[in-house]
Amino acid sequence: MRQPRSRAVRLIGVLAAGTLAAGLAAGCSSKNQVPSIGYAVDATIATYNGGSTLGASTGSTAVFGRVVTGFFYTGPEGQQVADTDFGTAKEVPGDVQTIQYRLNPDGVYSDGVPTSCDDLVLAWASRSGRFTKPGERGPIPLFDAASTAGYADIERVDCQPGSRDATVVFRPDRRYSAWRNLFTAGELMPAHVAARVANVPNVVSALQSGDPNALGRVAEFWNTGWNIGAGNLDLTRFPSSGPYRIESFSAKDGLVLVANERWWGNKPATGRIMVWPKNIDLKSKVGDSAAGVVDIGAGSVKDLNLDGFRVQNVPGRGVEQLVLATGGVFGSADLRRAFALCVPRQALFDKLGKVPDAPKTGLGSGPLNAHIVQQDSLFYPSVTGAAGKFAGGDVGAATQAVAASKTANPTIRIGYLRPDERRAQTVAMITEACKPAGITVVDAGAPDFTPSQLTEGKVDAVLGSTASAPGPAGSRSGVAATSALRTGSGLNFGRFGNGRYDAITDQLAADDNSTTQLNLLTEAENLLWAELPSIPLFASPRTIAFGGGLQNGVAAPNQAGSGWNMDRWVLKR
Repeated sequence: MRQPRSRAVRLIGVLAAGTLAAGLAAGCSSKNQVPSIGYAVDATIATYNGGSTLGASTGSTAVFGRVVTGFFYTGPEGQQVADTDFGTAKEVPGDVQTIQYRLNPDGVYSDGVPTSCDDLVLAWASRSGRFTKPGERGPIPLFDAASTAGYADIERVDCQPGSRDATVVFRPDRRYSAWRNLFTAGELMPAHVAARVANVPNVVSALQSGDPNALGRVAEFWNTGWNIGAGNLDLTRFPSSGPYRIESFSAKDGLVLVANERWWGNKPATGRIMVWPKNIDLKSKVGDSAAGVVDIGAGSVKDLNLDGFRVQNVPGRGVEQLVLATGGVFGSADLRRAFALCVPRQALFDKLGKVPDAPKTGLGSGPLNAHIVQQDSLFYPSVTGAAGKFAGGDVGAATQAVAASKTANPTIRIGYLRPDERRAQTVAMITEACKPAGITVVDAGAPDFTPSQLTEGKVDAVLGSTASAPGPAGSRSGVAATSALRTGSGLNFGRFGNGRYDAITDQLAADDNSTTQLNLLTEAENLLWAELPSIPLFASPRTIAFGGGLQNGVAAPNQAGSGWNMDRWVLKR
């Protein structure tokens, strides 16, 4: 069972890197293999739990995709790829959508506990949205899930505690066409750890009994028990189901991953990966020749010298955008419209979003004129009509919209995670463009910025990628982009709510008829350009660089990051 994925990874590596990779391999044959590789990526390391709001909005899957594995992972083109090392998943024919999952019989966590269907039950429970507690304005979710997309459509997960098999049965009135986005790498968490810390026999029985105290303890741990702070980690909470496991983490040295001795697949080609997140001094790491792989936002690090690296500047699957509050100064749709009219989207693309050798059509070919439809989608040319008036810099129309909003001297605070040279320039250009319309823009970027500050009213807009992530983001399926504007979604930091949009997304997820999809996407984009919960700018440009002597590096400008196949990396010097 293990061979197909490993062979696929090697094949993708050869296809993507072409003769260059082969030349590197031949040229390095007489050199010594370096025992550890430095990986610089502009995600932030905040939690092990990629399915939580914190995990999805900080880029956990770009860091832990080869530590916490699942039935599928995001490949270099943003597509979902089956990971048969972990297990198999197949759709069963029938009137009710049913998926059979079978975990690899050799699967075992690094702490010696076998993988089991309990992990699927925990993932479903935490992401389904059906477990709630009383709140001032009605029931609120027990679990702080990034999104309930797909999981909310599941009727039940049939699982005997400790079993390798699970049957996932969807509601009779629902189908979820993107089911390969469920139970994936970075999001399928170790249920036995949650059960132990929450003091329940197992997650399955806790859910079956419906004991609110037990469920509350499980949810509390799921929400925060895997968070990673500045202090020493209790590594018993962080067992691995992949080729690497955590050895240590510190704010100074970053994350150290080492080969997982209990991994049942092909052993990692390099025994140690040093992961340096966004707040590490990347210039010094590159200058000291410590970095072997760099995957960051293009232009985000000023004067970064990548001589000696094989550098690619490519448009990413993530959407560089402004996510707006729907309360406070932006409680008025007129003021959101005024801001969108003055934001210089075309000029921002020309100066900051356009990669060298940009394609004439498709991803990265111009400003992004859709919120949830990607530029290389066949539907894209047909759904972008409403974006026409928002090329940017229309001071007259923006001034009229400010007056219509009845907001005197509006001030807009734009937050983003510093340091980030490109985003600082983005805010500076918006500031100058909107000033003549009477809108004051404040740069609220900070080294400790989180998108939740938008929800808390500390800023009025977030400048980031899909789902407000600071670094790697986006996928071909676009689930996170759609979910980030859905009522009640954890990733909906601006708290936008529109019942018609929610209904459209539900139907899009279930009906793959192309005519229906086109009509629904057109309606959704018209609605979003009218309501403006966010302002799309361009496909987030990524700089991905592989050091001299680095073999099997394959760029992945999406939510998985270029560490998607880090267990195949070899560095020879």
